[in-house]
Amino acid sequence: MTSQKPKEIFLTTFKWILICVLIGIFSGSASAFFLVSLEFVTQFRIHHDWIVWFLPFGGLLVGLSYYYWGESVVKGNNLLLEEYENPQKIIPFKMAPLVLFGTLITHLFGGSAGREGTAVQMGGAIADQFTKIFKLDNSERKILIILGISAGFASVFGTPLAGAIFALEVLYFSKINLKSILLSFLVAYVAYFTVEFWQVKHTHYSIPEIPQISISTIFYTIIIGVLSGLAALLFSRSTHFWGSLFSKIKYPPLRPFIGGIILAIAIAGFGFTKFSGLGVPEIVDSFSNQNQWYDFLLKILFTGFTLGAGFKGGEVTPLFFVGATLGSALSVIIPMPIALLAGLGFVAVFSGATHTPITCTIMGLELFGLQPGIFIAVACIVAYFSSGSVGIYKSQIVSKNKFQFFKFQNPIANENSKN
Repeated sequence: MTSQKPKEIFLTTFKWILICVLIGIFSGSASAFFLVSLEFVTQFRIHHDWIVWFLPFGGLLVGLSYYYWGESVVKGNNLLLEEYENPQKIIPFKMAPLVLFGTLITHLFGGSAGREGTAVQMGGAIADQFTKIFKLDNSERKILIILGISAGFASVFGTPLAGAIFALEVLYFSKINLKSILLSFLVAYVAYFTVEFWQVKHTHYSIPEIPQISISTIFYTIIIGVLSGLAALLFSRSTHFWGSLFSKIKYPPLRPFIGGIILAIAIAGFGFTKFSGLGVPEIVDSFSNQNQWYDFLLKILFTGFTLGAGFKGGEVTPLFFVGATLGSALSVIIPMPIALLAGLGFVAVFSGATHTPITCTIMGLELFGLQPGIFIAVACIVAYFSSGSVGIYKSQIVSKNKFQFFKFQNPIANENSKN
């Protein structure tokens, strides 16, 4: 019996390393293909702005594809969270091509959406297929879901540390075991280097000027954190509101069709093209030029409406847009460098909307360097506590400590915690 133990440990270790490598390579390759395709459709839309008038038909196409083939995966990221909390059945692989198709169609025709949801869902769907291959039980399936989320996030943003932490934090740290933590970091780096292997580049941001740490600069950082948390709260509420409103339309494919008509008129008819797609050029610009005070509000409106209507994509890059433009606009009243303000808003709004302050602090360090680390950490933590208990993921369970801080609670989280 004792002679078998080292062999079993070796085989188990080898199995999980192999799984991490395979998930990392497949998810990283899927993200690389997605990023290249996303850049292609984005450039096509920019150079053919008339295409936005076909957004209703793109929405109808997305709606029909999910209505007839994707009913079991329509919950998207929330399905991953639910399967982790209460494993039922393997996530269908069709989630990956469906969300890829839906996101590319959304961006091609000008919908306001992100990309993290797509990469995470592809990663989760790819990872869960190894349940059958390696005949894993439900507890091991949970690890696979962590690995899929980690690989997808790390590869799409080029932030392996943040990707590994995000997968753990968004699934509620206290229910994560040590093995999951180690494997999450391994798969994140495999996925990250896979994208690097395919020579797909990520956007780089810079904060060239960092002020001295003082009572006044920390005070201003707290103000930014509070405002970012409130913006995150508004973003989450907006997305849920439009989703509930469109759910009143009984035939699901009509939801993005009708939403597409309204969006096309708003974007093309009223010149709101800067709020379509990811908005990466606007994010980069906000680090050096002051934005209008209402830009972040319009991005919240357009993204919440787009996703609520049934178009596909993520929320995180729009959250970056919201935070960066909010921080940039605050430069008119807060005496801190505009790039630092934009960077703090960039990560703080994300922190508040996803309830992941540790992830966002790590991401800020990966993107902007170590120098602004104290400011980043303060902004992310304050935004986390200022954003309420309802985030962009309805099925996410939030730390009870945060619930005690607020009088109102997330009924979905409460119900899940009882199960």
